[in-house]
Amino acid sequence: MDPKRLEGIRFFSSLSKKELEKLSQWTDEVSVGAGQELAREGEFAHEFFVIEEGVAEVTQNGERVAELGPGDFFGEIGLLETERRTATVIATQPMQLIVMFQREFKAMEKEMPVVADRIRAAIRARLDG
Repeated sequence: MDPKRLEGIRFFSSLSKKELEKLSQWTDEVSVGAGQELAREGEFAHEFFVIEEGVAEVTQNGERVAELGPGDFFGEIGLLETERRTATVIATQPMQLIVMFQREFKAMEKEMPVVADRIRAAIRARLDG
C-alpha cells in the first residue's frame, strides 16, 4: 500500500513518514460492494479496518447502533479486547478499506507502540461511550 494514501487518513495523519512507510507494509487495500458483511457479531476477529471511502452500518443484537464513514475504523475491539466481534458491520455502499490482519497488527504493536496506544485509547473511548 502506498504510504501517501495512509497519510491522507486522519487516524494516521500524525505519524511520521518513516512510521507511515512501515505501517504501509502491514496493510492491504480491499474493495467491497454494498451489502457485503465485513464483520459478524460473535465471530472471531482476525482483522482491523479503516474506511477510506464509503459507508457501513453497525448493528448489535440486530439493532442499528452506528453508521461509519471515511476515516472511521472498526474491528479493533475484537483484536485487542475480546477476540470476538462485538457488532456486525455491513457496507451500505461500495467501500474502499484499509485492512490489517491480526499477525501484522501484533507486529505493529511491538514495533510501533505509539500507534497501538492510539488504537487502545480509541477502544477505551468506545467502551466508555
